[in-house]
Amino acid sequence: LIRDAAARGAVVIVPAFAIGRAQGLMLHLARLRQRGEIPRVPVFLNSPMAIDATEIYHRHHDEHHVSVEDCRGMYELATFVHTVEESKELNRRNGPMVIISASGMLSGGRVLHHLEAFGGDPRNLILMSGYQAGGTRGAALAAGARRLRMFGREVEIRAQVAALDSFSGHADANELLDWMRSADPVPSSTYITHGDPDASDALRRRIQNELGWRCRVPEHLERVALPDGSAA
Repeated sequence: LIRDAAARGAVVIVPAFAIGRAQGLMLHLARLRQRGEIPRVPVFLNSPMAIDATEIYHRHHDEHHVSVEDCRGMYELATFVHTVEESKELNRRNGPMVIISASGMLSGGRVLHHLEAFGGDPRNLILMSGYQAGGTRGAALAAGARRLRMFGREVEIRAQVAALDSFSGHADANELLDWMRSADPVPSSTYITHGDPDASDALRRRIQNELGWRCRVPEHLERVALPDGSAA
């Protein structure tokens, strides 16, 4: 996708969660560039929180599993966009370039200004990099919406939209069940409190059928009594 976008001079907008996801994207882009699999187009990181987190990753590279070389490649890949004026200037640039910016679900942040500036050009690419919760602009865009409400008006989106499904930060159902099988002792009750309704109910059924556990998806604002007498 990035190779094709670069060949046509496109701007690639990557909405990303500021902590973890943005750094993971830069790490993979740095590795792809090092292997010659993507061209050396300019990459910009435009999120104050993501920049701060990236600085911490770089300063404490001995605290995680990424090699020193990979950590340096991630850190040196992107130009950090610190100020509002620098962010505005980015919208006046021409492609090819990659902009990684928050928020990941397009619910706010500097990425909306880039979406407004570049989303109307069919040459450009919007690359969704994470889960999109229902009701967010990101979910609407991923579902095929071509007009998004931003800054008090409807903005037409003509750019190509694609998703990087492999970047989910959540374990899948099989991984969750494998982890739960190691529980000792088995919990008296299990509650699924995070996820879309259909997916939550499907996981509930698997937990009941495959593990034989008592499992429920609680109602919104429902309170349950815990064994120690407290409420949750």
